[in-house]
This record gives sequence, C-alpha cells and structure tokens, in this order.
Amino acid sequence: MKMLNKIILFFSLSFPLFLHAQDLPPMKHFLEGTVVRDICDDGKNIWVATNGSGIYKYDLKKKKWQNFSTKNKKLSLNFFYTIAANKDFVWAGSSDGLFIYNKKRKRWTKRKFGKGGQLSNWIRDIEYDPYIKAVWIGRFKYLTKYDLKKRRFTDYDLTTNNDVKTNTIKVVKLDGDSLVWFGSEDGLHKYDKSRSINDEGTMSFYDNNLNYFRGEGDAVSISALLLEQNNIWIGLDEFVTNRNPDYNLGGIYKFDRKNEWIRFDAKNGLRGNGIYDLALTGDYIWAALYQFSKNTKDIYGRGIALINRVTGKVRMLDIKNFPATTYSFYFDGKRLWIGTENGVYLLDFSNKFIENFEKLTNDRNPKK
Repeated sequence: MKMLNKIILFFSLSFPLFLHAQDLPPMKHFLEGTVVRDICDDGKNIWVATNGSGIYKYDLKKKKWQNFSTKNKKLSLNFFYTIAANKDFVWAGSSDGLFIYNKKRKRWTKRKFGKGGQLSNWIRDIEYDPYIKAVWIGRFKYLTKYDLKKRRFTDYDLTTNNDVKTNTIKVVKLDGDSLVWFGSEDGLHKYDKSRSINDEGTMSFYDNNLNYFRGEGDAVSISALLLEQNNIWIGLDEFVTNRNPDYNLGGIYKFDRKNEWIRFDAKNGLRGNGIYDLALTGDYIWAALYQFSKNTKDIYGRGIALINRVTGKVRMLDIKNFPATTYSFYFDGKRLWIGTENGVYLLDFSNKFIENFEKLTNDRNPKK
C-alpha cells in the first residue's frame, strides 16, 4: 500500500477560475492498485469492499489497514459490491451471498439465500437501519430484511405491474426514521415503516409513467440515491444501443418529493449520463459518472461532476492524475472518502476550504 500525503491538486472547474494551492484541502491516497466498490464506517473504523482484494478495515485512531481476503485465509472470497457496519457487525455483499463479520468473535460467516435461485445471491446493496435494529439487503431478486434482535431473515417480493425488474433491488437508502427507499432496475419504491411492508398502501412506486421522471426513456434503472430534507437526488444507469436509443437514458433527477422533476445530464454539463454514486458536502452534490458505448457496449469512467444544489450549476472536477472511474463516495461529516478503480482517496474538508471554494467559484446565490 502506498499513501501520498497531502497531495497538491489542481482543480479545473470548466470556467476561468482556479483554486490556489493554499486553498486546497489535503488529500491522501490509500490502497493503490485496488478496485474499490463501496465504503462505510462504524464510528471507529472505515470499511472498504473491493473487487478482487477482499475487505479492508482502516483503524481511524491507529491509522492502520487490515485486510480480509483469500490471500491471508481470512475470507473465502475476494469480490464484493457493497458493505455496511455497526458497532458489532459488518455486512458485505457479493455475487455469492452475504458475508457477516462478528467483531467480538473476529470471525466471518456466510449466508446464502434459497429463494430466487443462484442469481438471488448477488447482493447489490446493504443498509443498516439503527431505528429498528435491522439490515436491509437489496438482492438481484427480492428484498430481504434481517432482524438483529430476532436473528430472522424475511424476504419480500416488490414486483410491481408484473415487471420482474422492479424486484431487482440495486439501491437501499434510509430517509430519516420513518421511510426507506428501494431503487430497482425499473423504478423506485418508497416504504413507510410505520406499517407492515405487506400492508396495502404502505408502498409507493415511481417509474417513468404518470409523468414521473418526466416520462423520459423506456425504463429507469436506479443506481444511486441521495436524500436531503426537501429533495431526493436520483442517479440512473445508462444503457442505450443503436437499436434501443431510449432504453435507459441515465442522468440525475432532482425530485422535490411532490411533482417537480429536474434533470441533469450531458446537455447541461455532465461528461457521462451513467451514475455510479452521489454524495453531498455543503451546497455541492458529487456525482461519479460513466458513459455507456452504444457500439461496443463498453463502460468508460467519466470522472466526477459537482452540482450546486442551490443554483443548479454543473461543473466537472478535473484533478491531475486522478482515476477516470469513481465507484463510490462516503462522507463522514468531515472527510470525503472516494472509492476508485485505483484505491481510496481521502479529501479532508475544513471550514476554511469550503469557504474559499465557494467564494472562488462564485457559485452561490448572493446573500440578501
């Protein structure tokens, strides 16, 4: 592992203003050469799911990394998509089931799901719910809730309008203590936790019908969700071909939770319409972009975009020698952890940096 301490970065935000070196935050680079898919924390440690190198733990106090993989025989698999944790457990999702780490016993166990066949063991997203002491598990087929108190797994079929893709869960996101959103390959589910998930009327569904998502595209595959008090930012997958140019158009929608849908895509500044992940720091939405090739069907990383959530202005973030593909963000309140095709980058946000950044970009509404 190689760490670059306090690298000086030069930002070019596609307009003639540049940040000075003294205005930039320190950045560190961890796990060079590792493909990082997801990042979370448990209050004391950062946990990293990788594609090919197992799971990493970073002790925030000791500033040391620990690896769990087949290389050191601490895990039976090296390929993971998603990870979540609390003070007692870590849950990591793979294409071959759910892996659970008991911190007290310092031991990993594996859980396989029978309902839905082998593909149902592809775990797409995991979200720990501290309000009900449960873990929401988004699978290629079905949604699962694991009740920590009862130690019980319960499967739910979210199929809507006879469309099996609405039961393919890609994203799970808590919305305060009362709501949970589940993003599927063809629409978005909202669940009110005050009632049973099986009760009629507890689930709402949004696809591109009834003018949701402005009725654009043939389908909406949800790839990322970012929730704030007044709006929901929804990132979509891009999947278009010459024969199906309108299938999954991608882009980002800002939904005001009522009836307004504002779209951000290549037409107003994004370098790619595919979205890997979203994050929020201050007034800025961070978007990890990719582009789907109509001809070769290859996927190309297209960097990071910044969207001012107040003004709606879009800027591409160009960082010298930074990887083209970013898969995930995790903001812990002070630091932004960025998972890329070449390790983890850590951006330390001080108040001074945020103030200087917004002053220099002149990208906020003037104070009245």
